[in-house]
Amino acid sequence: MAGTRTAGSAGADGPAAGGPALPGPGGIPGAGVPASWAPARPAPARARLLRRAEASFTRGYTRVSAFALGPYQTAVIRIGFAFTWLFFLLREWPHRRELYGPDSPFSWDMARTLTDGNHAFSVLMWSDSTAWFEIVYALSILSSALLMVGWRTRTMSVLFMIGVLSLQNRSIFLGDGGDNVIHLMATYLVLTRCGQVWSLDARRAARQAVREGDAGVLGARPPRDTTGVLLWVTAGAALAVSQAVTEDRLRLTADGPVPGLGWGMVLWGLWLVQGLWWLARHHAPGEPRAVLNALANLVHNGALLVIMAEVCLIYATAGWYKIQGTRWQDGTALYYPLNLDYFSPWPGLADMLAGSGLIVMVLTYGTVAVQVAFPFTVFNRRIKNVLLAVMVLEHIGIAILLGLPFLSLAMIAADAVFLPTVFLIWLGGRVRRLRERVVPFGRAGGAVVPAAGHGPGVPARPPAAPHHGGDGPTLVG
Repeated sequence: MAGTRTAGSAGADGPAAGGPALPGPGGIPGAGVPASWAPARPAPARARLLRRAEASFTRGYTRVSAFALGPYQTAVIRIGFAFTWLFFLLREWPHRRELYGPDSPFSWDMARTLTDGNHAFSVLMWSDSTAWFEIVYALSILSSALLMVGWRTRTMSVLFMIGVLSLQNRSIFLGDGGDNVIHLMATYLVLTRCGQVWSLDARRAARQAVREGDAGVLGARPPRDTTGVLLWVTAGAALAVSQAVTEDRLRLTADGPVPGLGWGMVLWGLWLVQGLWWLARHHAPGEPRAVLNALANLVHNGALLVIMAEVCLIYATAGWYKIQGTRWQDGTALYYPLNLDYFSPWPGLADMLAGSGLIVMVLTYGTVAVQVAFPFTVFNRRIKNVLLAVMVLEHIGIAILLGLPFLSLAMIAADAVFLPTVFLIWLGGRVRRLRERVVPFGRAGGAVVPAAGHGPGVPARPPAAPHHGGDGPTLVG
């Protein structure tokens, strides 16, 4: 019949001609929905691939949100950069006023004009008085020493960053390359939980866990931390006073580390986060604390990834720029700095090396090869470890031959992010045994328990092997 559509006819409402139909109710063929309309089932291989991808994503997300990875690597970075900056400040103590203070050739007015243009952060621009400069320099030394030993790492990491940025941005024409590395890493350290191991915070967390285990109240509400509360209140008061008297130098939405975010907002945000964490630990230890712990782990792991990428970028750019230089191409680049008096603290040794064309050529080409190759070997453990050893020896040579110890220390500390955990644990054990021979004392819990110095977490059960979670036993620790 002319207006009648059959099951086998083609049209917008049905399958193509001849398309089979699914069985209808009661198994009657042709009485149901056409088979071509039914959703296609994924092939078994595709389904397995999707399941594997989903399982891999779940495992990866669980790992980066449940654990703060690289606790030993971040501890070495914290100790290395804090020691390097502390060593530099103490070494330049007699010349501090000529470098960063009122006697500097780069006067305070010139620095003020420069920072007004590039919007660099420096608390030294808040006042041109000598007393203020001395206070900032002394606080920089103190925060570096306390960060190195891991006392209240959250607070000290922020003060360390403020000290580094303030002094370096005051006189940007000083430095040997290592200052740029310290500048970057001081900012990244604020986002890491770098006090999990090898810190006073870790020892305090271990002792607290031992006391809770002996009392049978593991996981109970943490004791009141008077020191942490006083630090938090003092930091808030100092920040409020600074923002009130610094002529709009701590803006909330401008002149900050990223567009639309001022340093005032950054510092107030860090301060408020610590208060929120204290509230969660003492009054909401369940799900709110777990959420904060997961967020802190994600931030830590993201910052750790950025540090690793930064180190690779440093070596990649250094190596590829060297390749473009004719002196590096002909293998004579090292000869010239060895013959400069400014870069020759040991003239006899420099003359001996510069007098051998073979040694100069091998060191020149070897430097370029290692720097270019390293970013491509980070996923090959054996080759990466060999290149790490070569680069550490290279930096030691630069410190001795060219008189650049702070650059070398900064780069060795940055390289430590790639050191294998097994080696760091072995090194920590050797240092601990050496320390106990010199200054014997009892160990809390008999095991290294990661801290909590740098954010939220759950206390470790003593005596447990180090985990990557990291507990935050104090308000600002």
